[in-house]
Amino acid sequence: MTAVSVTVYRVSLLQRELHQHLEVLVRSLIILCTVLSIVLSIVSVCDGLWLQTPGGRMFGLWLFCTTQPVAGVDGRVPDLMHHKQSAFEALAPRLCITQLGQSGVGGVEVGMGCCRALVSLAVVSAIFGLEFQVISRLSEGQDSARRWVLGSALMLVAASLSASGVLVFVALLRGFVSLAGFTLTFWCQFTAAALFLLNGLAARYIHHMNTAAPLTGILQTC
Repeated sequence: MTAVSVTVYRVSLLQRELHQHLEVLVRSLIILCTVLSIVLSIVSVCDGLWLQTPGGRMFGLWLFCTTQPVAGVDGRVPDLMHHKQSAFEALAPRLCITQLGQSGVGGVEVGMGCCRALVSLAVVSAIFGLEFQVISRLSEGQDSARRWVLGSALMLVAASLSASGVLVFVALLRGFVSLAGFTLTFWCQFTAAALFLLNGLAARYIHHMNTAAPLTGILQTC
């Protein structure tokens, strides 16, 4: 009977060590993915040019850019269909302005201001969430658990704010939206919003699984 008890105890210790190693690995991966999503969101917000239209216009969070053909030597605009080489030479550099109202889209200034606020707050919330998650790994007990839960909650807040900013942008420019028109920085923001959501859900799941395991697992019965 004593040998059986010793065997069960050793098995429980091995399971506990394996559980701890897996938990550290998963939490580290969550933190790493959070860092990646923050970097993607920062790059997307700083660049800000999210949509390009076939007419050469680009709509962004901070700027509105357009390209305009200039007149040739004879005062006429070259034919873009039959004179491709001269057309490229005749195109002026991209003109970018901060007065978004000149884009001709109604309510674009107010809408972009709201979009900028949402995605910027999402980055701030994600940074604070990352900070709480990192600090939780440097502490123990209930303080560590509370910091981890708070960090995961801030991740979910960042996901909701980022997704709201993307939806506001798409709804505001719905007349120009096409899958081919979205720029790389827009997809960076879209990916960051998805990662914020997945990281927040994964962090909460890891916490609930960790708190429920001692109540129902072999460790409690031993």
